[in-house]
Amino acid sequence: MTTILATIFVLGILIFFHELGHFIVAKWSGIFVEKFSLGFPPFIFKKKFGDTEYCIGAIPLGGFVKMAGENPDEEVTGAPHEFMSKPVRVRTAVVFAGPFMNFILAWLILWGIFFIQGEFITDPDHAVIGQVSPDSPAMKAGLQEGDIILAVDGTAVHSFADMGKVISKRVEEPVTIDWQRDGENMSATVTTMRETTYNAKGDKIAVGMIGVGEKGTFKRLGFFTAAGMGFGRTLTFVKMIAKFVWDLVTMKVSAKMIGGPVFIAQAAGQQAQLGFGALLVFMSFLSVNLAILNVLPIPVLDGGHLLFLVVEKIKGSPMSMNHRMIAQQIGLAFLILVIVVVTYNDIVRFITG
Repeated sequence: MTTILATIFVLGILIFFHELGHFIVAKWSGIFVEKFSLGFPPFIFKKKFGDTEYCIGAIPLGGFVKMAGENPDEEVTGAPHEFMSKPVRVRTAVVFAGPFMNFILAWLILWGIFFIQGEFITDPDHAVIGQVSPDSPAMKAGLQEGDIILAVDGTAVHSFADMGKVISKRVEEPVTIDWQRDGENMSATVTTMRETTYNAKGDKIAVGMIGVGEKGTFKRLGFFTAAGMGFGRTLTFVKMIAKFVWDLVTMKVSAKMIGGPVFIAQAAGQQAQLGFGALLVFMSFLSVNLAILNVLPIPVLDGGHLLFLVVEKIKGSPMSMNHRMIAQQIGLAFLILVIVVVTYNDIVRFITG
């Protein structure tokens, strides 16, 4: 139930803000909006307010804003309230507003987290234990919160990253841990436990762990400092996702790494169990992901529509119906292929755990 509720909450908010971006800019531009929908048909809720019909669809994997004169294959009268009657710059703003709103949503979420919760600060020079998992190898060895890890198998460590590099390579093998507690040096041999993850090729690999978390404290930030931190973290997400997409295109990472609805649901459920703050961070990351994927120049996505508008601006007239249909068919075929791949990946992950 936690997974289901978390998934509905995350996807509902992301889709709502994305479509809200299209809706607001369309309204500001004087475009007649016929329908605003969260989810795809069949509709389980429909209500008309003013000139717009608001709907909730039974398939919660997207949404849409239906504007007058939006589709080239429908009859266009040339009325000023129609989408195609607006200048290219206005139509570009309407199309781009959806992905841009997802970027803004991610920033607002992270801004709020940094302002309310603060920034997590750790010791920059030492690997200090904050949590020890119950029945973990670390607990059995006597490690406690506040212990400072000095070395692993004789290799000095100065951060959790240093410690992880050594321990991860030792799967279900004994390692010697040296630590300091209240000025006293201590040592013990710990047999790591096996955990599974995925490498860049999408293959499942085993890593060693001892079951400890890093100690840190939350430092409260001012309103504007939190805004800057939130914006910076949002840009970090942009760089991470853009790099992943580029590595995917250049085949530096495997398509096995792509996840779909099942993966999102599983991840949302896991983050919800860690706490509402963790779920919000996951939502912000997913929001940036949605923004970037939507601006890719693939017909049927927002990026494809933006590409059509660029071509129209260059040639001085809209693309022919025939060329648009061909491009959209290619884009649709590509998206179907992606859906098949991510569905296969989700099924494999689910079966193999």
